[in-house]
Parts: sequence; C-alpha cells; structure tokens
Amino acid sequence: MEDFNLNNQNMLINVLHNWNGLTLEQLFRERWKAPKKLVHEWRMSKEVKLNGHPVTWSTILQQGDMLSIPIMDTAENAAVQATNLEIPILYEDDWLLVANKPAGMDTHPSQPGDSHSLINGVAYHLQQTGQICMIKHIHRLDQDTTGAVLFAKNRLVGSMLDRMLEEREIKRTYLALVEGILHTREGEIKEKIGRDRHHATRRRVSPTGQTAVTHYRVLNRDQKRNLTLISCTLESGRTHQIRVHFSHLHHPLAGDTLYGGKRIFKRQALHARKIEFIHPISEENMIIEAPFMDKPEIFDANL
Repeated sequence: MEDFNLNNQNMLINVLHNWNGLTLEQLFRERWKAPKKLVHEWRMSKEVKLNGHPVTWSTILQQGDMLSIPIMDTAENAAVQATNLEIPILYEDDWLLVANKPAGMDTHPSQPGDSHSLINGVAYHLQQTGQICMIKHIHRLDQDTTGAVLFAKNRLVGSMLDRMLEEREIKRTYLALVEGILHTREGEIKEKIGRDRHHATRRRVSPTGQTAVTHYRVLNRDQKRNLTLISCTLESGRTHQIRVHFSHLHHPLAGDTLYGGKRIFKRQALHARKIEFIHPISEENMIIEAPFMDKPEIFDANL
C-alpha cells in the first residue's frame, strides 16, 4: 500500500484504473458511499484537490491522477488514553489496521477510567509511531476471545468498513474447540439469540431474539479428550453467538463455564483466526491471519 501517505494531514491517493471516468462526486457518493455530512464538509472546505489543485466535483478522474483528501478528524482520538500493552499489529496501512487481541482484555473500555483495553494498546502503537489520527474498532471480540480485530484510522474508512460489515462483505473465520464429538462434517445453526432474563451477561436461544446464523466445519476430532476442533463463519454478529449456538447443541466450547463448558482451559477455546475483505480504498483482496497467543497452547496441538 505504498501509494498512500500523509502530507500535512491530507491523505494522498493514486487514482485507480477502476475509477477511470468517474467524477469526484461519483467516487465519494456512489463508489465509496461516504457519509453525506463528511462529503458536505469536504465540498465546503474546498480542500479536496486533484494533482495539487482545487477542482470542481464534476471533474473526471483518470488513472495516475493524485487525489488529496483532508483528514480533519484528529481530535476524535483525544479521548482514547494510550497504554503500552504490547499489542501485536498484524497489518497496517494509512487507512486501517488489524490487531491481534490477547485473552482477558476488552476490545474497548467497559467503564470510565479503564485504560487497559485493546483500543488503548492500539492508541499507544499509533502514538509511538508518530501517527496523529483517530482510531475506531469496526467489530468486537469477547474479553476472553483472542484474535483479529479490525480498526479504522479516519471517518471515511470507518464509515465504509461499518457498511461493509453490515452488508456481510467482511468475512471473519473463527476456530473453536467444542466438548464432545461432532459427527457431521459441516452444518448450519439458525437459532435466534436474545438476552437471558436471569443473568445479566449471558445470552440464550430465544424465538423472540435476533436472527443469528453460524456456519461450521469440523477440522479435527480428538477422541482421547472428547473434543472437536471446528471452523466457524457468521452471517450475523450477535453477542456470544458461537458460544450460545454450540451450547444449545449440547456441545459447549471447552473452557466456557458461562455456557456449561468444563474448565478444561482458563478461557473459552475461541480464536478469531482470519479476516477477509476488499480494501475500501485500494480495492485489494485482504486476507489477514492471527497467530495463536495462548501459553500454554490451546489450539496448536490440535491442528
């Protein structure tokens, strides 16, 4: 992604072949589907430039042109306290990054004053690398789930990734160890999920809940320990979805005591292994894998 860089708080973008013939207006509104408020700000500021010069929004783009977009959102990161948590960064460019979340850590602060969440660690990384930009998580993982979490570095890409997630254009693949032996090679769980009235943090399968679909595939069966290693993808992103669905099938995740699993491990055996999406700006196919971090290992011996 060497074509993208910051210059005086403006983002420089080489116009792609795929954008040939589009007007500046069409790029923002139709292809990027940028927020109307943001487009209005940029139009009024007259700071959007092509090849270093202000242009009208009817200007037609050609491959090789250099587009300059103002960032204008650096203040939004001021509320995120930077904390050195040694967060592994799996991928990064000027627009977004993917971090590998450890177990026992929230994705974002759960209460005022909390400064030991993943986003605090990512903010520290940005600070140490001299990056003055906002940071926004696009999705979350449970406190004791490890793996890949996607972040945006500005409002434009934040809104684009939010839409992509909503329209299921971001694919996340999870690995889980469930109790018992699953005999079917693959399957689909379509059970609605709602809150559990009797437990503040737990969810349950409920006919009045939100639609939730989990696809799974068996990777390995550990007969000796009576565990099955599975790969999962979601059509929805409900709280605790994988945990609730497999508990409902009487195959709770190993270590997931909240949903009936035995304390085989110190946490539920769930890892966000891979994230795949088309980069919203470069339009490259992104496939980013998250290594395991557990010590002692939970998954490695089973792969």
